Amino acid sequence: MNVFYNLEGIGDTLIITLQPGFEGKVGHEAKEDAVRIFDNDSGKTVGFNLFRASSYMDLNEKGQVEMNDDKLGEINKALEKNGFEEVLEADFSPKFVVGYVSEKEKHPNADKLNICKVDVGGDTLQIVCGAPNVDQGQKVVVAKVGAVMPSGMIIKDAELRGVPSSGMICSAKELDLPGAPQEKGILVLEDSYEVGQPFN
Repeated sequence: MNVFYNLEGIGDTLIITLQPGFEGKVGHEAKEDAVRIFDNDSGKTVGFNLFRASSYMDLNEKGQVEMNDDKLGEINKALEKNGFEEVLEADFSPKFVVGYVSEKEKHPNADKLNICKVDVGGDTLQIVCGAPNVDQGQKVVVAKVGAVMPSGMIIKDAELRGVPSSGMICSAKELDLPGAPQEKGILVLEDSYEVGQPFN
């Protein structure tokens, strides 16, 4: 979920995007101050626009709105007041976290890929990784499903050569860190990092 507000740029309108990057044909359903935007083919909601947004909640942002459970609750109340029954849900847990590569095995259908089991603190993800330096026992940066990379790419559940992959083990370059090496390879963290902690 991405939420955007810019009073000077677009007026008193909150833009709520549930499927960033959606490129299909959309339909609209308007009720009072709210408009639901949906996928014409599936009927699935892809976003909402909420007009006169400042009459429903305090908004000082000029761009991306930093979301939390309270703000989501305010948005859901506003949508309900305008006659929409759909309740929006979102996961606001950190999307870039420290992971620990607990297992690594060769991908059965690709020489340069490995299947890694990565502990991200309370959860173990299966991630297919093509970095030449990935190895069992490393602490790494994991972009979880839903993360937006500095390049604008959104991390989604995927299948690589027939093997499911949930998330990405990141290089310093992909994270746009200053002084990142140009050669291929993931960022390996020092042991002092704690598994599951947010990586900012």
